[in-house]
Amino acid sequence: MHILLATDADWIVDEVTNALGGPEVTFTVCRDGRVVADQVAERTPDLAIFDLQIGSMGGMAVTMTLRLDESADALPHVPVLMLIDRRADLHLARRCGAEGWLIKPLDSLRLRRAAKAVAGGGRHTEGLAPDAPAVDPMIDTGGSGAAGDEATSSEEDAVGAG
Repeated sequence: MHILLATDADWIVDEVTNALGGPEVTFTVCRDGRVVADQVAERTPDLAIFDLQIGSMGGMAVTMTLRLDESADALPHVPVLMLIDRRADLHLARRCGAEGWLIKPLDSLRLRRAAKAVAGGGRHTEGLAPDAPAVDPMIDTGGSGAAGDEATSSEEDAVGAG
């Protein structure tokens, strides 16, 4: 498994590599969010882990950039696990198109569980009630079908009413 980790915090690099490292796991660490898309183009990771706050470009913006590139067929889909600072930030993770998120502080068990779920094609929605209503991502990658169509028509209606 290859993991792309984007953060400018050394303690996060240490936590993630210690929790998820092993003989069959490799890491690419980006300390500048602006180069993540280039790294994905160079070597598509099995999982991307983004810190919500990266000095140059936060995890939400990085995820949205990847989703835009994906919708334009410029990059493949990359499952994203976001590391958020507080429960209130989970709305940002939901809207930007991340498949999962963890609320800091981190621990090895939660990191491994979340990484396994997201890399395996599932979701990890820490802090979200099981019956929470779905939200439309800010970026429609075309894979959602009717939900993406509804979001577009709602936006058009709001603009037209404007």
